[in-house]
Amino acid sequence: MQELLRTTDPTVIAFATTLLAGEGITAFAMDVNMSILDGSLGILPQRLMVRDVDLWRARIVMTDNGIEAGR
Repeated sequence: MQELLRTTDPTVIAFATTLLAGEGITAFAMDVNMSILDGSLGILPQRLMVRDVDLWRARIVMTDNGIEAGR
């Protein structure tokens, strides 16, 4: 799996996951429950992961919808 994006905004993760699902790309959100460690302040970023073979397609979907995908 490859990291597609990293953000502290949970709404971006939800939106990106929905966009990717619409394109048939499975995404997995990581570090979702880390807010327990930071006291629910939202300072620890969440990551959205996709399969290696879907990375380039996922980046195109993110770019087309105005979401800045990493690397």
